[in-house]
Amino acid sequence: MALIFIGKIHINFVSHYYRMKYYVIAGEASGDLHGSNLLKELFKLDPGATVRFWGGVLMAEVAGNPPVKHYRELAFMGFVEVVQNLPTILRNLEFCKADIRAFSPDVVVFIDYPGFNLRMAKFAKRAGYKTVYYISPQLWAWNANRIKSIQKYIDQMLVILPFEEKYYADRGVAAFFTGHPLLDALSMVREQQPELALAQENKPIIALLPGSRKQEIGVMLPVMLSVVPHFPEYQFVLAGAPSLEKSFYEQFDISVVEVVYNQTYALLSRATAALVTSGTATLETALHRVPEVVCYRGSEISYQIARRLVKHIKFISLVNLIMDREVVPELIQGDFTQENVRKHLAAILPGGAARSAQLENFDQLITKLGNGGASRRAAEKIISVASAENI
Repeated sequence: MALIFIGKIHINFVSHYYRMKYYVIAGEASGDLHGSNLLKELFKLDPGATVRFWGGVLMAEVAGNPPVKHYRELAFMGFVEVVQNLPTILRNLEFCKADIRAFSPDVVVFIDYPGFNLRMAKFAKRAGYKTVYYISPQLWAWNANRIKSIQKYIDQMLVILPFEEKYYADRGVAAFFTGHPLLDALSMVREQQPELALAQENKPIIALLPGSRKQEIGVMLPVMLSVVPHFPEYQFVLAGAPSLEKSFYEQFDISVVEVVYNQTYALLSRATAALVTSGTATLETALHRVPEVVCYRGSEISYQIARRLVKHIKFISLVNLIMDREVVPELIQGDFTQENVRKHLAAILPGGAARSAQLENFDQLITKLGNGGASRRAAEKIISVASAENI
């Protein structure tokens, strides 16, 4: 009797959410990547799903149709650029509202991109749609006042950093830790990525990841390059930003390194160690189990303003923030010097004093981030919200 009863519950549940309608909004390249893995899991769990989405080519490949809007049409960074493009942004907001009404989804899913998505969440909730936010804005670092919008307009927050679940719960928001979707993305890329193509491959590799914007590369790369002569037994390989031509890098002394494009993960899969500019790349490097030195230098004014805005944050790298202790060295502002980079890089190379400790901590980090499966868990939660009678 118990087995029959359980079976009926399962059948009723499946029939309840079968052929659900999902409206998904991703406004950046990273959102397109994680959104594509989310859609794969949604379709596995709900094969009759209908999805309408904002995103890019990765989500389009899964959905089998182009996005309503490509994220390239939405990428306005910085105060001046936002002001200059305000009419376009407002038109996009109004278009999105009309499109949601026309589609009439069972749930609206917002992926990161808070400037746009929190405005759309306000509309969607007031219009009577269920709302799920996947990949939280980093309110614990800055813009904490956005919590009010999340409390009012988000039915379910799906977070990717373990400490975020408690952060939201303490503020009355229903939050669920899915694990970090980068683990799913890395697993997918490893299966598909070609071998790293280098002109010469006779030495172990040290990866240089100086960032993706011209301004930060101009500050970070010269110092990174300055340590190359100190490690003649290694080959240094620079991960070039896809948006920048090789001619941009030629203003620096790149004769001592090889530059590769669109091969960052392939590079990290082969690297012995890495010098990495602060950002998501610090986490990607750790998840590849590559010992690293985290580097950052900005203008002194910008740095001092940032420190005052996030004075309660102890670290700048995601690795250290997640582990809540210094796992990887952070060379910031005046500490980012040739001598310090040389010293800390030597310590994480084979035989170095800090290498084994970093690798052990990376294993703990991967476990802490959920060991993969974030996209599946997120899809399950989204379906539960979409199928709920009342929220």
